[in-house]
Amino acid sequence: MEGELWNGVYRNLLSLTSGRRRKRQQFSDQVICLVFLWAVLHDRPISWACSMENWAGSCPFMHLPSSATMSRRLRTEELVKLMNDLERLYRQRFGQSLCKWIDAMPLPIGNSSGDRQAGYGRAANGKAKGYKFYAICDPRGAMDLWRVGPMNVSEKKMARRLLRDLEFQGYLVGDGEYDDNILYHWAATKGIVFLAPKRKGKALGHRWQSPYRLRSIEMQSRPFAQHLLRERAGIDRFFGGWASWSSGIKHPPAWVRGLRRIRQWVQAKLILV
Repeated sequence: MEGELWNGVYRNLLSLTSGRRRKRQQFSDQVICLVFLWAVLHDRPISWACSMENWAGSCPFMHLPSSATMSRRLRTEELVKLMNDLERLYRQRFGQSLCKWIDAMPLPIGNSSGDRQAGYGRAANGKAKGYKFYAICDPRGAMDLWRVGPMNVSEKKMARRLLRDLEFQGYLVGDGEYDDNILYHWAATKGIVFLAPKRKGKALGHRWQSPYRLRSIEMQSRPFAQHLLRERAGIDRFFGGWASWSSGIKHPPAWVRGLRRIRQWVQAKLILV
């Protein structure tokens, strides 16, 4: 299965770039991208992928870049753009529906890690140190928008950033963590009907309430809205499937530390899913 997946990635990358080197470059962007994806696919450090003996005869190149070259080139705008284009190409495989789901998945690291950009926050089994993957997902499998931030960044705060960039009109469904007046208001300004179950024990009180939140609460008594809220559990199945797959998104390995590396690692995983 990994061989078929890799062949598909290689063909798609060839369709995006000619493989030519720019002036004063020993290796093209195509080579740098493939070496990085090879390391992520096998959950190995980049230095491991820079050794020809670890390609098992699958390497299409005569020479491979060094770890220092990989570290330098992965920071460039050209590589960032190429990875974005490749992710966009894979996203187009999936169709679009009139409903989206929003949720977050923890990416914990070891508590003894010296990563200064990681944060402490709520994870699956209590508090943990690490990062979080925040996403708006289509039920058909496309990851429309996503962000990565420290574990202690509020899901509501990151949801506002995602809504700011979301180009979509339909239903957006979240869990009780997203029952927030500002989110309802921002979604409505973009033509989005936001649905989230009212948090237990949270009365309306005498404070200002967004009319869109009140409308959502009223809608949740109808079978259609109840169906959308039940189906939202599908994003949990997506996250669970990724974590159980050998090349899926789970605990970041020890060589992936720092927000920039975590983002690139997650993007590579999304390409390889």
